[in-house]
Amino acid sequence: MVFDRPNQPNRPNRPQQPANTNPNTERPRRVITVGNSNSTNSTPNNSNPNIRNTHPDVPSPWLDAENEPTPDASASFVEYLRWMRASDSQYKDATKLQVLQMAEEKANYSKRLAQLTKRTELIAGKDNTFQVKSSWRIRVGGHRGPESILLPAFDALGMPYIPSSTLRGVARNQAILEIIAQEGISWKEAEKKVAPYFGSLEAKDKSDSAGKVIFLDAYPLPNSGTLAMDMANNIWKWEGNSLKYNPNPNPFLTLKETTFLIGLRLASGCQDTQILEKVKQWLIIGLQSGIGSQINTGYGELIRAGKINREEFFRIEFILKGQLIHGRQKFHNVNQPYQKDYQGHYKTDRQGNLKTDTLVEAEVRSVAFKSMLRYWFRAFCLGVLDATSTQEWEAKLFGAINPNKQRGWVRFAILEGKVTQKEPRPNREGKNDRCGEQQGILTLSYSTEAPETQQQNIQELFEILIWMMFHLGGIGQGARRPYYSRQNRSAAPWWRGSTLIPESDDQFWELPENVKEFQQLFQKRLKNFYTALFNLTKKNINYRELKKCGLVSSEEWAEAIDINCQIIVCSGAEDFEKPYALAILHSDDLKLETNKHGETQLNYNGNLCGTVGRVVKPSPIWIADLEDYQVVTVFGASHDPRKEYIEKLKASTDKASFSRIFPLN
Repeated sequence: MVFDRPNQPNRPNRPQQPANTNPNTERPRRVITVGNSNSTNSTPNNSNPNIRNTHPDVPSPWLDAENEPTPDASASFVEYLRWMRASDSQYKDATKLQVLQMAEEKANYSKRLAQLTKRTELIAGKDNTFQVKSSWRIRVGGHRGPESILLPAFDALGMPYIPSSTLRGVARNQAILEIIAQEGISWKEAEKKVAPYFGSLEAKDKSDSAGKVIFLDAYPLPNSGTLAMDMANNIWKWEGNSLKYNPNPNPFLTLKETTFLIGLRLASGCQDTQILEKVKQWLIIGLQSGIGSQINTGYGELIRAGKINREEFFRIEFILKGQLIHGRQKFHNVNQPYQKDYQGHYKTDRQGNLKTDTLVEAEVRSVAFKSMLRYWFRAFCLGVLDATSTQEWEAKLFGAINPNKQRGWVRFAILEGKVTQKEPRPNREGKNDRCGEQQGILTLSYSTEAPETQQQNIQELFEILIWMMFHLGGIGQGARRPYYSRQNRSAAPWWRGSTLIPESDDQFWELPENVKEFQQLFQKRLKNFYTALFNLTKKNINYRELKKCGLVSSEEWAEAIDINCQIIVCSGAEDFEKPYALAILHSDDLKLETNKHGETQLNYNGNLCGTVGRVVKPSPIWIADLEDYQVVTVFGASHDPRKEYIEKLKASTDKASFSRIFPLN
């Protein structure tokens, strides 16, 4: 479903804007403007090229920039999207973000939702209604709004809801699954068994051609949590047998931690209350299993009070320190989305484009853990399996959209996730700056697609994979580096990197105190992983004859734990509050000399530390700090400058403080 844009009203020609007379400011491409968004007349400040001193073309999110719409607070989010201008400029991403944030912050549906939930009680009868709460986020429906914005299901007036057809499908699907499990019959036979409850045009008994239970649309309770912005980001993409790194953040709307009122009633002519109760129980169980999209990543779980019943096969408490997991970017002020300096002038980048004034919002997200486990699973598989087999099993375990849509065998969820702030320390300006911290409980369970014959193999593989994820790097922003302080440096943020810490008294998570013993432990875990991978896939796996995944040169490598990869465990002295392995990586000996304005400067080597800007290249080196030592993963280690980095790690410490974990031979 796509909204049609209203015709833009005719209006007098706008007076021509005065030309930009500042020779030191590159003017951005012409866009729709807000009008007098910056009326400050000031003297140009040629000392700072990032300051715009004339009236910049500030893009408006609206079709009619001079007559901005002012929706009533009770208007649905559709009203905001209806008047959104075409996103045809370099500011299209900012426009999407701005309009969605306006719809999230300004809309107030409480009065309308109170009417709708009251209507449900009157139609169904209060005894035939019950409440369920979303444990995290939920997105039912696949509507596309303007500029392909993904939208939740909404009714004719634009209220977010769960359609009655969705509820019926959930209850019916749960009933079929239960009957198949109990009687061992086929899906087609089980469909015949549920016909007396849900109806079927193929039913032999005409009384079963129509369903016995009426499902009502489910609306959120007033003030129970409504629209919330979310973000999906497909960082890695398979193109044939090659992987491409291409982050593509896409904002969309979900419902977060929302309580819905569910209403059922018997159809006319049916008086059997047992049928109603049976369907109700199927629906409650089905809702807890998850509805809508992305249910394998923690979305869509709807729980009735006191009815939590998760069948997990693994859980681990964790603490995350550093830059944290982020769910979205948010404007400081949705009505003023672009940065200004202290004099009120707009700031621009080197290309002359306005700088957005956003902040990142930390959120404990199960999808981040799923994505990281997927990354390490793929990396290890590419060293012992061909690319086709790796794609096949990655899709089976984690799910896929292309080339065929399939739901993965494993579900990921976070319990008791929260963001805290600890460890206050003074920054350069003398103010306390706190290191971010998140915590929660990661849980894994089987999806309905997981074959029972494979469940033990799945459990064994993921237990080891999760252990390795915790000891190879972090998660979220800065995951390739352990968290460290930059408080004596000029650039923010003061804390960089990411350190993921398991919280468990189980012996499985205990670590030895020295490098050699950790090498032996990790190699034992890695061999167990390959064994579990063989038991699961039945593919020929020989970790002593590793595969070569792609070309390797000084500027090229594959993110695969293959014949060109090395994993090192080492320890040594810290430098500038950085752990040993990171201090060596950032040392001047491995930096590149550049000449700018006649001055020689030292910069990080992009083929070691990655690059940002126009060309984004992730670092080929992961470092995890385990306090007594660091674990270093180096992709493309057979070529300089990565090979040189490994040699410096080894040369800068004693023999007992350096061991190679991988390759195993």
